[in-house]
Amino acid sequence: MNLFKGMVLFAGCALTACGGTQQEAAKEPAKVKVSTTVAQLQTVDDISTYTGNVQADVINHITPTMPGRIEKIFAEIGDRVTRGQLLVQMESSSLQQQTTQLANLERDYNRYSELLKVGGIAQQQVDQIKTQIDVLKTVIQNLQDNTQLRSPINGVVTARNYDNGNVFAQLPILTVQQLNLLKVIVNVSESYFTRVKVGMPVRIRLDVYGDEEFTGKVSLIYPTVDAASHTFGVEVMIDNRNMKVRPGMYARVLLNFGASQSVVVPDLAVQKQAGANDKYVYVVKNGVAEYRKVEPGQRLDTHYELRSGVAAGEEVVTAGHARLIDGSPVEIIRE
Repeated sequence: MNLFKGMVLFAGCALTACGGTQQEAAKEPAKVKVSTTVAQLQTVDDISTYTGNVQADVINHITPTMPGRIEKIFAEIGDRVTRGQLLVQMESSSLQQQTTQLANLERDYNRYSELLKVGGIAQQQVDQIKTQIDVLKTVIQNLQDNTQLRSPINGVVTARNYDNGNVFAQLPILTVQQLNLLKVIVNVSESYFTRVKVGMPVRIRLDVYGDEEFTGKVSLIYPTVDAASHTFGVEVMIDNRNMKVRPGMYARVLLNFGASQSVVVPDLAVQKQAGANDKYVYVVKNGVAEYRKVEPGQRLDTHYELRSGVAAGEEVVTAGHARLIDGSPVEIIRE
């Protein structure tokens, strides 16, 4: 009987010991199998991308200085015009009246001049009529400038707001823009203020043309920095001799600030946070995965430049992210 009790007690202890071992094993988290690579330092061009809308370098609104009826518009939207070309003829009845009055005054002046020679009139009367003629000539010149509206530049008509016979009010009758030279104004971080130079070459991409690149150069640097955004304006001029670029197009301006040493990792290592625009990587340290938020720079073929978050020489996960959380133990699979 004592022997039987001893065997039962031994069996119970054995089961208890086995149960404890299984519980301890269950508490240890399973290691996630991952592939990794080492973040490398690489010489990378420091290129920053800025966005803006293309604008004409010169825009002229064709308008008279006073309201009046439009007799004839000689250009349509899309027409190429040259400097000095007549674009709009305004009602000219007032001009005709003043021109007739000038002709009468000039005849009187000639007659008074002859009378002055023989002493038939005072010099003061001649001077008075001469003054009237000079004033009237100025008036006529202003009327001519406001009845015959000419293009001040070589360009393209991009807007027409009236028809023949309409009365000019506020909107310009026509708009003429130069399209052979265009510009984009972008706002650059103040940290680059000393590194942007007039004449610096610039690459430009337009969404409508995909990856095709256009060339330009920095033509103007604004002299002040916006205190709210800590940016300053940079004007980039585009040589548009092939006329492919148009005002209003959305442009991406790429400024190259020179080469520098940057941390580079495979693009497979960089993950996007669900529901946000944040990017992150997992760094393996002492057999554990660490979550790191990163700031990607340029994409370099199959790699990314990282501007923050990872140091050169650190080991980053390139495969096996799906089961990882911050602090997960990992087993590195060497290929």
